[in-house]
Amino acid sequence: MNKTEPLFPSLTKTPWHLKNIDNVLSTLQSREDGLSSEEVKERQEHFGLNTLPSRNIPTIGSIILHQILNPLIFILIAALAASVIIGEMADGIFILVVIVLNTAIGAYQEYNAEQSAASLQKMVKGFAKVFRAGRRGTAAAEDLVPGDMVLLETGDKIPADIRLLEARNLEVDESMLTGESVAIEKHAEALTSDVITAERRNMAFAGSTVMAGRAKGVVVATGMQTQIGIIAKSVAGSESAKPPLVQRMEKFTRQIGLIIIVLSVLIGFVLRQQGMDIMGIFFFVIALTVSAIPEGLPVSLTVVLSIASKRMSKRNVIVRQLNAVESLGSCTVIASDKTGTLTVNQQTAKRILLPNDLLIQVTGEGYNGNGILINTQNEALNDGELEAIRPLIRTALLANEGQLFQEGNEWVHRGDAMDVALLGLGIKAGKDPQNFRDDYQPENEIPYESELKYSAAFFSKGDTVFIAAKGAVETILEFCHHMYADGQELPIDRSKIEAQTKELASQGYRVLAFAGARCPHVKKDGQYNMNDLCNLNFYGLVGFIDPLRPEAVEAVKTCKEAGIKVIMITGDHPTTSKAIAADLHLSDVEEDVVTGQMLEEAGTPEDKAFEDLVLSTHVFARVSPTQKLEIVDVLIRRGEFVAVTGDGVNDTPALRRANIGVAMGSGTDAAREVGSMIVVDDNFASIVSGVEEGRFAYANVRKVIYLLISSGVAEVMLFVITILAGIFLGIEWGLPLLAPQILWLNLVTNGIQDKALAFEAGEKGVMQMPPRKTTEKIFNKLMIQHLLFSGLTMAVMCFGVWFYLTQILLMEERSARNIVLLLMVLLQNIHVFNCRSETTSAFRIPLHKNYLVLGAVIMAQGIHIASMHIPFMQNLLQAEPVSAQVWAMCLALSLMLLIVVESFKFARRRFKA
Repeated sequence: MNKTEPLFPSLTKTPWHLKNIDNVLSTLQSREDGLSSEEVKERQEHFGLNTLPSRNIPTIGSIILHQILNPLIFILIAALAASVIIGEMADGIFILVVIVLNTAIGAYQEYNAEQSAASLQKMVKGFAKVFRAGRRGTAAAEDLVPGDMVLLETGDKIPADIRLLEARNLEVDESMLTGESVAIEKHAEALTSDVITAERRNMAFAGSTVMAGRAKGVVVATGMQTQIGIIAKSVAGSESAKPPLVQRMEKFTRQIGLIIIVLSVLIGFVLRQQGMDIMGIFFFVIALTVSAIPEGLPVSLTVVLSIASKRMSKRNVIVRQLNAVESLGSCTVIASDKTGTLTVNQQTAKRILLPNDLLIQVTGEGYNGNGILINTQNEALNDGELEAIRPLIRTALLANEGQLFQEGNEWVHRGDAMDVALLGLGIKAGKDPQNFRDDYQPENEIPYESELKYSAAFFSKGDTVFIAAKGAVETILEFCHHMYADGQELPIDRSKIEAQTKELASQGYRVLAFAGARCPHVKKDGQYNMNDLCNLNFYGLVGFIDPLRPEAVEAVKTCKEAGIKVIMITGDHPTTSKAIAADLHLSDVEEDVVTGQMLEEAGTPEDKAFEDLVLSTHVFARVSPTQKLEIVDVLIRRGEFVAVTGDGVNDTPALRRANIGVAMGSGTDAAREVGSMIVVDDNFASIVSGVEEGRFAYANVRKVIYLLISSGVAEVMLFVITILAGIFLGIEWGLPLLAPQILWLNLVTNGIQDKALAFEAGEKGVMQMPPRKTTEKIFNKLMIQHLLFSGLTMAVMCFGVWFYLTQILLMEERSARNIVLLLMVLLQNIHVFNCRSETTSAFRIPLHKNYLVLGAVIMAQGIHIASMHIPFMQNLLQAEPVSAQVWAMCLALSLMLLIVVESFKFARRRFKA
């Protein structure tokens, strides 16, 4: 071949599942005995290694730069530069400390969040059994190329996408790719029509696991061309939606910056008109900037979210990115995977249906023997009912290759999921599988094969041979001439059994049929075989399902009460998905399940038909990873805040795209890598607990903002009132507070108290409230009212004292500022109790729920009193000691703020009522 010609130009678009074996080998230019070393080398140069790109962890420098590129930090840097220019070094030092502190804490949090392994890369590492140049050997998985001949055995991790050439009893677990909860039976025959990935039974995909059987196949895709690679592209190419708090804080920052600019220009113009010199105006602008900017807000938000993340960890939710804390509380939609998230991901026998219509229900779930058998009256089985199911239970235990036993308090299982589930059924029926089988001598067995659709076993006991067979209903019925009911053999009623099967299937059950016979033990020259499977008795049907987690129903109900829509997106069968959704009560009305095929026929995600289909249901089944991503994308474009839960590789694109990705702790590394938070116990109820903690966190964020901004509003209003009063009254006076004093208030007084607010317990009823609207701003009507009432009250009180001291008592400005500063500190000490709730009276919130608030107030006041007596601080803050009488008068005045805010809360409650 000419080296300049592309090798296999259409390889990635070839429908391998539709091609016969000869055509596959011809297209790949491969052979049954494998490629030569020269061919492998040439293809490696063309296709590259069988690896996925690993994620680059940001450097410390880039993380610090990301923290600095923040509008609030920009404003502070500008204030720092201005302070240095005009010679106010004290201001500059304070501002520099704030910048360094904010950057350090933020960088530390971000660095911890970014520490992760390249999990998708790990999923294709390892070794593979290959044929090359006619010899069998092993090769590193990353060295595989299209055309390589690979052998697969039980337990192998499939190293690349493979078209099967031979398959014997092959079952592959593809749940990490497709969401299908049961191992998939595979074969080598070409398919006759195009189907979705989950139904390509002659393909084995990279990252899947061989659960049973053997196979031989040829590699058709490696690296980024595999199904995992396609998912990796989706993850890399999709952009995570911004968390709600980030969106709101960005908007808030822009608002603060605009307010500062407008106020500075207007007041600067007025001052200039009054004859103030340029340097004086410049100094005022610095003071105004410092007062308006909540310097401690970034650090305080970090503390609030860190505390919330610790609380979440106690409720089994681990947060990888701090912003995710509040995001989960903001979600309006939870898009959940089914397998392993809402269900236990363990097949369980739940129904026994006999030919005489006797229905037996089985309690418990999972691979264990915990549970009992009950009748439709929810009573333990009587002797007659136990006798009726005895042949079926015997068959289930004999035609079985699994293992299930208890070691201490743990249940250990091995083998096929259905066989293990049947052993659990036997234990619940009072039979110990091992002891039961010890009473029988094995004669022969017919292992399950996908082509046969049944398995059978022959056991002897004394002079009797027991034949036990189980499998697909239509196959087992071919072996049966009679059915066993009410202790006797009756002519088989195929139509009745088929109707029973259809009824169980419509309820979402996977159905197996059981049949058997007893015959005299005959010493045969050959072994018992499939020719002996005739004239069997039909014993009944068993319905299996991957059961719901016990707490999932209540968790979904809580979400609905909280105004959160829960939708289920799975790769599982539509019938099973619909049955699970019905048990969960996802919707209050009858809805159709939307399948991946329906979405494909609806067009692209931008088409209205596609969007309408997404919005029409709560259940999506048989969807591909790309379609799951598209569903989430549609919901986000519709203005929803979407939380996506999942545990498999198939979930990673949607996890990445969502406002908040929630990975299951037992899921794949890929899901945990992409998720913003991890639910360690795989419990959907823990997600709901996380939502509650997220709402608590947002409430605490608002409390901190209320405290910091109202203090800033008070300082700005104090300046504005002082300037306007000076203009209208013709008074020439200085500012009532200087920049260092404002920084002292913002960083020490509020800087201690706002951290205490971060520990506030959640208020009752938060999960009975609807989610915040996506358009809701931090400064909603209630917040603005609080800020104006409290800020104006503090400003008027401080101005009144400033006016009284300087104009009535003719006190020196430095001494007057000292008293105004003390009053402002006390006002903020009292105001923190107002900030504990925007609606509930401060007197109705017990102190024992957060003693830190009281401790913070005492500490802040103590530090300020100490600063009034320390020479260094006296010079820095222009402070001096005051008498006990002056302190008491300031405290009495500050209590007026509590009365004003309490009156506002009372009036608001009364008006709403």
